[in-house]
Amino acid sequence: MWQRVSSFILRYRFLFLALVVLLTLFMGYQARNIKMSYQDLPLLPKKDEAYVDYDKFLSIFGEEGNIIVIGVTDDEFFKLDHFKRWQELCSSLAAIEGVEDRLDVSSSYQLVKNTEEKRFDFLTIFDDTIQSQQELDSLAAIFKSVPIYRHYLYNDSTDAYLVVLTMNKEKIKTREREALVLSIRSICKEFEADTGVKVHYSGLPYINVMNALLIKKEIFIFMFVALAICLLILFLFFKSFKAMFVPALVVVTGVINAMGTMAMFGYEINILTGMIPTLLIVIGIPNSIFMINKYHNEYRKHQNKMLALKRVIQKIGNAIFLTNLTTACGFATFITTRSVVLKEFGIIASINIFALFFYSVLLIPIIFSFLAPPQERHMKHLDRKGIERIINKLVSITLHRRKTVYVIMFVVLFASIYGITRMKTTGYMVDDIPKKDPIYKDLHFFEENFDGIMPLEIIIDTKKPNGILLTSTMRKLEQLDEKLKKYDELSSSLSFVNVVKLAKQAFFNGNEIYYSLPSNTEKNFIMSYVNSSETELDIANAYVDSTMGISRVSIRMKDVGTKRMDELYNFFMQDLAEIFPEDKYDITVTGSSVVFFRGNQYLVGNLFLSIALAITVISIFMAFMFYSRRMVFMSLIPNVIPLLLTAAIMGYTGIPIKASTLLVFSVAFGISVDNTIHFLAKYRQELNATGWNIGKSVLRALRETGVSMIYTSTVLFFGFAIFTFSKFGGTQAMGSLVAITLLVALISNLILLPSLLIGLERKITTQSFHEPMLQIYNEEEDINLDKLEIEESDKKKPKH
Repeated sequence: MWQRVSSFILRYRFLFLALVVLLTLFMGYQARNIKMSYQDLPLLPKKDEAYVDYDKFLSIFGEEGNIIVIGVTDDEFFKLDHFKRWQELCSSLAAIEGVEDRLDVSSSYQLVKNTEEKRFDFLTIFDDTIQSQQELDSLAAIFKSVPIYRHYLYNDSTDAYLVVLTMNKEKIKTREREALVLSIRSICKEFEADTGVKVHYSGLPYINVMNALLIKKEIFIFMFVALAICLLILFLFFKSFKAMFVPALVVVTGVINAMGTMAMFGYEINILTGMIPTLLIVIGIPNSIFMINKYHNEYRKHQNKMLALKRVIQKIGNAIFLTNLTTACGFATFITTRSVVLKEFGIIASINIFALFFYSVLLIPIIFSFLAPPQERHMKHLDRKGIERIINKLVSITLHRRKTVYVIMFVVLFASIYGITRMKTTGYMVDDIPKKDPIYKDLHFFEENFDGIMPLEIIIDTKKPNGILLTSTMRKLEQLDEKLKKYDELSSSLSFVNVVKLAKQAFFNGNEIYYSLPSNTEKNFIMSYVNSSETELDIANAYVDSTMGISRVSIRMKDVGTKRMDELYNFFMQDLAEIFPEDKYDITVTGSSVVFFRGNQYLVGNLFLSIALAITVISIFMAFMFYSRRMVFMSLIPNVIPLLLTAAIMGYTGIPIKASTLLVFSVAFGISVDNTIHFLAKYRQELNATGWNIGKSVLRALRETGVSMIYTSTVLFFGFAIFTFSKFGGTQAMGSLVAITLLVALISNLILLPSLLIGLERKITTQSFHEPMLQIYNEEEDINLDKLEIEESDKKKPKH
C-alpha cells in the first residue's frame, strides 16, 4: 500500500501542495475569530449535583462571583486628608464603565429610625462635605458602631480597609473585562503614587483576567522559544538550514490549523488549550527527524533523490502514522471525561496531533523534491562518532549487562511503588500561581485581614412561605452563625438575621448593645417599621427569596485546598443536620468554592480513568500492529515503568496529585510509546532479513533506530522543559514531569526493551509477531522503479 501512496504523493505533488496551502490559508482566516477565556474553567458537567445546586442558587439570588475587592493597610485611614483621598479613589472606581456598585467605608450607610414616618431610612454615614477632623471622627464612631461592617469592610486590629466592587455580570464574561480590570489597576496605581499606600487586589474576576493576560503572553513566548530550540537542535543534528526550515514550516502549518480548528469549534483559549501550539511544535518535530534522517540515509546509498524520498514515505510513513495515532489517542482519552475543559483540550489536541502526520508525510517529501539533494556535509551526522559510541555502549549493555539491567529495573520498580504511597491529593483555587506572584500575595493579604474572599453559600429552605420570618428559624440561623465561628478558615456569616439585628439596633436609636434578635413583641414593632420602609424589598432580595421561605447564609473563606475543604464540607453538613431537621428544612451548601472543590475531585477522578483508558487503547493498537499478546505486554514494560517512577518522584518531592500533574501520565505515555513502535517495527523487519536471528535483529534495530530515538527524545525533552519557565505552577510541574518521564522512557526503550527481547528470546518473539495484522513496509523488499517518475533528466536510474 505504501508503495502506491508514495508514488501518488510525488506524482501529484503540485496538487497536494496547493491543497495544504489553501487549507492553511482558510484555517488562518478562521483563527482570527479565536477568543481568550475570561471565565472559570468549567470543570463540572451540567448534570452534576454540585453544578445543579450552584445554578439553583444563582437563579434565586443572582451572581456571587462577580466582585473585585481592593484593600489597603493604613493606620492613618481616618485622618482627614487620607480619608478624602480614599473617597476620591472609590468614586473614580465606581465611575468606571462596568462597575455596577461599590461598598466601602466612605459609601457605607446606617439604618436610622424615622419616628414621624414610622419607618427605617438608609442614610449614608459619610459624604463629600466633611470639613474637619472632629466631624470625621464623629462619623467614624457611628460607622464603627455598626457590627455588620467589622471584618467585612475593615479590620480595626490591623488597620486594613477594603472596597467591594460589583461588576456587570455580562462584561466580566467578555473581552471587555480585560480593559475593565486594567482601568481599575491604573486608577489604583495613581492612588499608590499619591499616598505611598500599597494597594492589594483580588476576587475571582480579577484573578481570571490576570491569568488570561499571562496565558496570552506565555502562548506566544513558549511557541517561539519552543520553535527556536527545536530549530537549533535540528541544525546541530543535521548541519543544514533546509533541515531546519522545512520541519519549521510543517509544525507552523499544524499550529495555524489548530488555532483555526479551535475557532471553528467555538472553543476559547484557556490554560489547557493555550498549551496546544507549543505541544504541536514539540510533538511534530520528531516526525521530521525520522523522515529527514531516513532521507539522508537512503540518498547516501544510491544518490537518487526521488527514490530516496519515495522510500522515506514507504519506510517511515506507516511508522509515523502509528506513532501519531497512539500519541493522539493519549490525548483523545480526555474526550471520554464529562469535563468540558478536558473534552475541548482532548478534541483539539488529538485532531491536530494526528493531522501532523499528514502535513509531515506530504510537505517534507514534496518540498525536498523541489530542493537540491543533500550535500555530503549534511549527511555527516550519519557517521557522528559521539552518537556511534553511545549506540555501541548500548549494544554492549544489551549483550553483556542484562542481569544488571534487570536488577536496576526491579529496584526502580520497588522504589516507585513506595514513592507512590507517599503521594498526596490536593488543589487550591490559585494552585498554579507561584507564592512570589502579586496575585498570591494579595490573596494572602485578604486572608490575613478579612478571612479570605472565596464565596461559600448555604441555602436554607423552610419549605413554606414566610418561613424565614419565624422566630424559631431566625434562632436557628443565629445558632448556625455561632457554630461557624469555630472554623478559623471562615469569615463571620451574613444572613437575614444580621439585617433583623441591625433593624433592632436602629429601632433603639443605634445603640450597639441592642444588636441582637428581637423578642416576639419587639419583632412586631420592628416589622411595622420595616414594612413601611422604601428599601424593604432591597433588604429582602439580598438574603431571602421573594416568598420569604428561602434564605442564604453568605460566608467568605480562605483558599484552604481541596483536602481541607472536603473535611470542612463534612463538618458543615453535620452542623447543619444538628440545627435544621431534615423533615422541616432543605439545606444546600454551594458557592464558587464548593463548585471548585467538587470540580477538582471530579477532574482528578476522570483523569485517573483517562490514564487507564490511554494504556488500554494504545495496547489495543499495539496488538493490531504486532498481533502478539506477549509482545504487547513486553512493549508496555519500558513505558509503564517511567510513569511509575514519575509518580514516585511526585510522592518523594511532595508534588500533589491535581489536574495539571495528572495530565502528565496520559500525555507522556502516548508520546513515549512512539519509540517502542519504531524499535519493534524495525526489529520485525530485521527478523525477516536475518532469518529469524533474534539477537542479531535486536542489535540491528538498536543501531538503526537508536540515533533517531535519541534525536527525537532530545527535542521532546527540551521542548517540554520549556514549560518549567511558566508562571503557572501546574504548567511548570507538567513540563518538568513530562520531560523526566520521556527521558526515562528513552533510556528504558534503548536498554531495557532490547535486553528483554534478547534475554527472553523465543518466549516472547513468536510466529504471531512475525505475521502481524497490520503490515509495516519491509525494507528489504524490491521496489519497482519503473513506476517512479523522476523529473531530473540527469538522475541515474537506480540499480536493482
